[in-house]
Amino acid sequence: MKRPPAPESFLPLKPHWFHVLLCLADQEQHGYGIMQEVLERTGGKVRLWPATLYGTLKRLMDADLIEESDERPAPELDDARRRYYRLTRLGRRVLAAESERLEDLVRVIRGKRGIPEREAES
Repeated sequence: MKRPPAPESFLPLKPHWFHVLLCLADQEQHGYGIMQEVLERTGGKVRLWPATLYGTLKRLMDADLIEESDERPAPELDDARRRYYRLTRLGRRVLAAESERLEDLVRVIRGKRGIPEREAES
């Protein structure tokens, strides 16, 4: 049996790959839902146009980081044309590795510039 690639072999992730994986971290979603969540989460700074989004979804599936889900919402909440996606085990590991890499990078930046760590909100 072929071993899956190491999560670190995907790093650093392309920003749009990271955003899609992050959208799928806590729930399955369809393409339009992913597009809307990224737009909302980034305050409109990152917009995944349909061609970019669906090309990214295809490449993430080819890399075995996401897969199409068989689970569907209740028919009255669903549109039969939608395809739902979820993280694979490898996708979850890659997202965790990239998140750790970015956290380390922010620590280095703050240390270099003398920027204090953000205090937790009470």
